[in-house]
Amino acid sequence: MPFDLLTDFDWSHLFTWRTAINIVDIMIVAFFIYQLIKIVRGTRAIELLKGIGVILLLKLFSAVLQLNTTEFIVNFVIQWSALALIIIFQPELRRGLEHLGRGSVFGRRKKSNPSEVVVEDMAQAIQYMSKRRIGALISIEMESGLDEYIKTGISIGADISSELLINIFIPNTPLHDGAVIIKDFKVMTAASYLPLSESSAIPKKLGTRHRAAIGLSEVTDAITLIVSEETGEISIARSGNLITEMSSNDVVDYLNKELVMSEKEKETQGPLQRVVDSVRKGVSGK
Repeated sequence: MPFDLLTDFDWSHLFTWRTAINIVDIMIVAFFIYQLIKIVRGTRAIELLKGIGVILLLKLFSAVLQLNTTEFIVNFVIQWSALALIIIFQPELRRGLEHLGRGSVFGRRKKSNPSEVVVEDMAQAIQYMSKRRIGALISIEMESGLDEYIKTGISIGADISSELLINIFIPNTPLHDGAVIIKDFKVMTAASYLPLSESSAIPKKLGTRHRAAIGLSEVTDAITLIVSEETGEISIARSGNLITEMSSNDVVDYLNKELVMSEKEKETQGPLQRVVDSVRKGVSGK
């Protein structure tokens, strides 16, 4: 008998254009309620929403029990609540509109490539230190591991920022003497010791920072940036070679070529090839 009722039911009245519109309407309202909860979560607005819930419950309670005086007061509060909510929730409403304007309500903003962040912050720091002749030595791990040299420094483990790099190399501070080592787009250590090159081809005018940078480049494929404390000149050491007299724009171009392009190549590389490269790296110990 129940099966007969289902077969006799006219389903055409259920699946109509009006039904589809109602479903879309409900989904839109649910979506914005969800986004509203995300925006106010963790703010004082949550406590205010709880207070509003108490007022609505009091309204229902007074209507059921016919508490006329209480209901009159609650109705008066609700009547003026729209204006009060705009004033109380002004910071949250502004933040919500900003999210909507940036399009972040409908999805997360695409994060920058980590290597692009490295280039931007490092270029700002290098330019700042070069103008003020603040000596600096920054090594970026590539394929060859730098764990041996990371162990010699003071652990930082912080995200890269130009302010952090500048503060590390401020003269007469505990961390300024030695190298900063960057690994996996993080500042891993400061005040690390690098191997000094014994090459007789290095000009005598170059100091310990340059000799250390060249020394590391002779045994690894790391990129090392040097800022001269005496002249403010920017140099880059890589593969046993030293590129001198670089401008901040030259540094950006070089790092974009070596870091950003290689990172994009990894993104377009197939998953099987990435596994193979990972295994090769593990076997070689680099």
